[in-house]
Amino acid sequence: MGRRLVLRSSVAAALALATCLTARAIASAEAPLAVDSARVTIAGTSNIHEYTASTTKVRVTRAQLGALVAGANFWENALKPGAVEAFEIAIPAATLTSPKDGLDKNMHKALKVPQHADITFRLVRFEPGAGGAVKAIGMLQIAGVEREVALDLKTQRNESSLTVKGEVGLLMTDYGITPPKAMLGMLKTNPKVTVTFETVLTIPLT
Repeated sequence: MGRRLVLRSSVAAALALATCLTARAIASAEAPLAVDSARVTIAGTSNIHEYTASTTKVRVTRAQLGALVAGANFWENALKPGAVEAFEIAIPAATLTSPKDGLDKNMHKALKVPQHADITFRLVRFEPGAGGAVKAIGMLQIAGVEREVALDLKTQRNESSLTVKGEVGLLMTDYGITPPKAMLGMLKTNPKVTVTFETVLTIPLT
């Protein structure tokens, strides 16, 4: 009888521990964030004309939020310092396309697509921005080269989604990218580009 009681107590303790660990894992595990819609556009200039390239293919590869983020004020809590423990997104470089004839092949070659399929951004921290905006500090990797960038974000919260807009200026050469040329070298692109983005993040309805 005593052994049965001990056994039952041990099983109960094990179940309680498992429940506790599971609850903790759910609270701090990779959060179920997803991209509902997105557009990333690169705009630049050349000695002949301006150009743009864009994609709507953006995916969240990692999103880990603190336990206190959950609840009715999910998005408000998520933007607080320290609330986001990890957040990464990826853009397939090969999906960037331009309406200009002949630009895509040279652009994908410059981005070293066969060797580095994704352009990635890994959030490091949030900081207060000007006029109530949010500044996202993170590591941007392009063509295999990673550098720190600061993104001034504008956000709009809805019940189950968060729209994030922003813009950042970059130098291709900072990422080891040789500015593309075309027309036997007659067309030369400026190494300066402007990246704009608009992403709608969603969470499951609970």
